[in-house]
Amino acid sequence: MKLFLKALIPLLTTFLAGCSSVDAGQPERLPIVQACFITAETRHTVALEVASEDSDRQKGLMGRKSLGESEGMVFEYQEQRRPSYGFWMFKTLIPLDIAFLDNQGVIVSIRQMHPCASPRGSDCPSYPAGESFWNAVEMNAGYFSARGIRTGDRLVWPANGRCQL
Repeated sequence: MKLFLKALIPLLTTFLAGCSSVDAGQPERLPIVQACFITAETRHTVALEVASEDSDRQKGLMGRKSLGESEGMVFEYQEQRRPSYGFWMFKTLIPLDIAFLDNQGVIVSIRQMHPCASPRGSDCPSYPAGESFWNAVEMNAGYFSARGIRTGDRLVWPANGRCQL
């Protein structure tokens, strides 16, 4: 029994130390960049969390109960993705819209995605881009249509002052 406890105590200490830095009630936030959707008529400034690592892209907005009106997440890739590459809503609690971008930030496709209530990821549908893309941006459902943002419009990030009219 002593040997078991000697082995267990360091493991528990390491586990608890790793957990103490994260608030269990709030999902961890990623670095944020200011960005700007540019249409022919106007510009819309947004704050986007940047998911550039595989683990961050896999988690995405899972567990979030809400997003601010002009907040979202940009999924950054180092190479072009196929048209069949898609996103899913496993463990995602809020409806989202996703804009798929080419390497110049031009929107090539927009999809609406619905939360998946299943406890099994295999039961959740995938939302493929339908076009080759380099990056993707998730925003609250209805964000793009409410602002007249369509395919052919563009995202500039970081904004670096390019959102002023």
